Amino acid sequence: MTTERALPRRAWHHLEPLHAVLYYAPEMYAEAAALGFATDTRWPSYFAWRTAPLGAASAALTTAVCYGFSPATVSRHVPAAWSTATPEAVLAARLRAVDAFYRNLPGGVTDSPGLAEAAVLARAAAEAASCAGRPLAAANAALPWPDEPHLVLWQAATVLREHRGDGHLAALLAAGLDPCESLVSLAATGAVAVADFAGRGWTDEEWAAATERLAVRGWVDAEGRATERGRAGRNDVEFLTDRLASGPWDALGAERTGRLLDLLGPLFLTVVRAGLFPPGGTLGIMTVPAPSPPSAPSAPVGGAPVG
Repeated sequence: MTTERALPRRAWHHLEPLHAVLYYAPEMYAEAAALGFATDTRWPSYFAWRTAPLGAASAALTTAVCYGFSPATVSRHVPAAWSTATPEAVLAARLRAVDAFYRNLPGGVTDSPGLAEAAVLARAAAEAASCAGRPLAAANAALPWPDEPHLVLWQAATVLREHRGDGHLAALLAAGLDPCESLVSLAATGAVAVADFAGRGWTDEEWAAATERLAVRGWVDAEGRATERGRAGRNDVEFLTDRLASGPWDALGAERTGRLLDLLGPLFLTVVRAGLFPPGGTLGIMTVPAPSPPSAPSAPVGGAPVG
């Protein structure tokens, strides 16, 4: 990628953790418990947090937009989630959780002039995003904007990550990867450990069947490792994901996007250093390890929905 083509990837890298605090912060667990969700794991409330902008989404709709999750996993929590709390209550609670998390960060980041400027720039990028064919992005973009800069920044980050995520699903579909194959093909490159996808809920039998389908296509070898074809296919998916995510950043322009990323640097580090996120997983920038011996430079991978 050229410097300009790298901007969507760099922007995702900076914004994804700022959005993802919703799924990991202690304040989220407190709000989930207050709503009546079990909090022994994050999954009972996860689909409610993620899909509340769509309204009381059915299990079928939730499975469609949360592409990498097994239908059985989704069905364990949806539509039961909407008997626990209405979408309106969930939307209010997620803003309270994010507000409390950011106000509790050290250094008084919510009062920073840099954060206020970053919020303006991020909102401009989010409002420039075309949401045609992108249901989660469109649903989040339709929500009213909060007043506080740190909440504006979080909401903009949410619109932009779902815009990218919806585009990522389009790239997976274009590559002919079904939901389980999308995870198996990524794990096969070594970029993400198989164990990091345990929460997606696929059985060993389903994982093995997806691996066999990829083997028939020549994407994985007998040991389940990515072949040259499989690595190239995954890189094509990630490059298309970046291209489909470029619209908001093209509209904002390289100079203002660069300014936004510079402003986000200190907040990004503060959030990451808060210790919320598990090691590995699909947050941040990852690189597909090059084949041995390397035949060509490998491409960065990512874009998978939070999970």
